[in-house]
Formats: sequence, structure tokens, C-alpha cells
Amino acid sequence: MDIDFSKGDGLVPVIIQNNNTLQVLMLGYMNDEAFKKTKAENKVTFFSRSKNRLWTKGEESGNLLLVKDIQIDCDNDTILIKAEPKGPTCHTGSTSCFKEETSKGFLYELQETINERIDTNDENSYTNTLYRRGINKVAQKVGEEAVELVIEAKDNDADLFKNEAADLMYHYLILLKAKGFRFEDIESVLKSRH
Repeated sequence: MDIDFSKGDGLVPVIIQNNNTLQVLMLGYMNDEAFKKTKAENKVTFFSRSKNRLWTKGEESGNLLLVKDIQIDCDNDTILIKAEPKGPTCHTGSTSCFKEETSKGFLYELQETINERIDTNDENSYTNTLYRRGINKVAQKVGEEAVELVIEAKDNDADLFKNEAADLMYHYLILLKAKGFRFEDIESVLKSRH
């Protein structure tokens, strides 16, 4: 990786993203030494502008960022690190320094795609066709997929089990739309039980 540290007087911005959820956690800066230490130890180390020294995230709190992937942008002057956070990232105790406590991963993208196909009445869409058949048909399909998942759970074919689980989740999102709810509404219920 050929990083151009010269553009920023020896420092480049580093975006930290949760490896699993893709939530942006924080922004920091690295010099060449911090980058090399990060790669060698697989723990995110920044150059702290306020402390004027290398600073490994979590060196005092224990809330480390374990490196899973490193990418450089097209201009070679910005780093994206996908990391596994060990505890909250922000010094305030928040998950993200951007005060976004929830990540919006692929399920949210899928939810938006489902909503778009239905809201635009896409006649070529299976999603829209099922939705237009009414709540009873949507609920029946969720029930069928749940039964198929239970059947696969009793066997040892991991691929079939995962595919049935995906089918259930997909149809569940259609059912939420049919009932006028969003996945966030269900998340709120789960959080209230936590």
C-alpha cells in the first residue's frame, strides 16, 4: 500500500467502520509510523494531534479497534479501516463518534428495495405481486417459510438452512410493509426488552 502522507503534512485521515455492520465509528489521523504499527499489531493506532504522539485506540479504556481490513482511496491519501470494536468507540460511551447508535446494514437496504418495488407498483416484481395479493397471502407465505426453516433446522444441510432463513427474513420484511411497520419498529421493541 502506497499511501501519500505528503499531502497532509505527514498525516492522512482514517475512517473507521464496523466490519460487521459497516457503521462509521470514527475519524482519526495516521502518520507513516502509526500506519505501520496498526498493520503490525492489528490494532488501530492513530497519531494524536492533541497529544502529539502515537495513540492506540483503547490503550487506556480497553475499547480497542481490531483491524479486519484496510483499504486506501483512489488518491492514496485516505485510509478506510474495517474493524471489530471491543466496546464503545467514542470517549462519550457511544457506539459511534457521530452519535449514531444504530447501524443500518444490508437488511435496511433490502427493506428500502422492498418498499420501492411496492410503492412504485413495479409490475415485474415478485415482491410487489405478493404484496398486492393482500395481507392474508403475505402472512401465509411467512408461515410457509417459517415451517420450511424449522424443517431444515432438523437436518444438517447448512446451505439449505441459511437459504430458508433468508427466505423467511425477506418475506417477513414484506409482511412488515403490509402491516405498515418498519424493521426499526421491531428493533425498538427488542431494545426495550434488552
